[in-house]
Amino acid sequence: MKGPVLIMAGGTGGHVFPALAVARVLRAGGHEVVWLGTRRRIEAKLVPAEGIPIEWIDIEGLRGRGAAGWLAAPVKLLRAILQALAVVRRVRPAVAFGGGGFASGPGGIAAWLTRTPLVIHEQNAAAGLTNRWLARLADTVAEAFPGSFPGRRNVVTTGNPVRREIAALPDPEERFAGREGRLRLLVFGGSQGAAVLNRVVPRAIALLPDAVRPLVMHQSGATQLEETAALYRRLGVAADVRAFIDDMAAAYAAADLAVARSGSTVSELAVAGLGAILVPLAIAMDDHQTRNARFLVAAGGARIIPESALTPDRLAAELLEVLEAGREVPLRLARAARSVAVTDAAERLAGLCVAAAGAPA
Repeated sequence: MKGPVLIMAGGTGGHVFPALAVARVLRAGGHEVVWLGTRRRIEAKLVPAEGIPIEWIDIEGLRGRGAAGWLAAPVKLLRAILQALAVVRRVRPAVAFGGGGFASGPGGIAAWLTRTPLVIHEQNAAAGLTNRWLARLADTVAEAFPGSFPGRRNVVTTGNPVRREIAALPDPEERFAGREGRLRLLVFGGSQGAAVLNRVVPRAIALLPDAVRPLVMHQSGATQLEETAALYRRLGVAADVRAFIDDMAAAYAAADLAVARSGSTVSELAVAGLGAILVPLAIAMDDHQTRNARFLVAAGGARIIPESALTPDRLAAELLEVLEAGREVPLRLARAARSVAVTDAAERLAGLCVAAAGAPA
C-alpha cells in the first residue's frame, strides 16, 4: 500500500473504540496508520496512547447548538474541511476510513475532493447524520446492522468490532453446562451507568419471589455508586454494585442474563452470546438504540422495554417470565444472540480499506 490509512473517527467511545480495533489489525498487517481527530474529545487521549500519530482539525457537533450554532456552522465546517484538506495533502493517504463522529465529516469530504478512496463504517442500525452524507461520496459503505443504508449498492454488512477477549468467549452451551444455583444477572448502562436502571432494577428484583431472585452484578457509574448500593441494601436485595466493571468479558461469561442499554452493547451481547432485556436510551440520536435493540429482538436474543414504559412492575414481570423456569429461557436467548454475532468485524473492515486502496492484503 502506497501511503498510510487515514482513520477519521472521534467524539465518543462508540466511534473511537471500533476504529482503534481496525487500526490494530491494519498495523499488525504492516500498514501505516495516521489518525484525524479533534483535541477536545476522547480520541485526543486514546489514540496517542496506542502510539498512533494524530492530526488535528477544529470541529464540533451541530445538534443542540441552537440557532446561533447553526448560523455559524457553515463557516466552521468550511474551516474544518480546509484543515482536513491540508492534512490529506501532507499525509497523502492510500485510503481514508471514516468511523463516524466530528472529524469524519470534514475528513471524508477532503478525501473525496482529493480523490482518495473512502471507506465509511456505521456502528448503529440507524445511520448518523455524518455517515448519511458521506455515504453519497464513499467508495465503500460498511454497516454493523443490515439495512442501515437502504437503496445503496456499495454497502457491506461487517458487524461491529468488539474487544478480543469478548470474541474469545466459549459458546453459550459450554458456558451454561453444569451451572447450578441462583441465576446471575448482569446490569449495566454503559461506562457511565444509567440512572433509570439504577432506580428501577433494584426495585424490580425486590418484587420477585425469593426463589427466583438472581445474583446481581450491577455497574452503576461512579456518581451513583453509593446511592444504588444503598437502595439494594434498603430493599434487602443482595447485589455486587460497582462503579465500573473492569473485566467485561468475565462479567459476560459469568452471567445468565443482562439488563442493559442498546448502543454498542448489542454487538457485544451477540458476540458474547448473552441474552438480555434491553432498555433503549430515549434521547439517543435518531432513536438508534431502539433500532439496535430490534435487531437482537428479531433474532430471538433479547426482549425490549421502552424507557417510557420501564417501571419496577414491568421489569419484574419480564424477569419472572425469563427466570422462573431456571436457565432454559436464558440459554435459548443466549444461543439466539450468538447466532447473529460477527466476531471478525475489525478484520473485515481492515480488508475493505486495503481493497479500496488497491493493495494486496
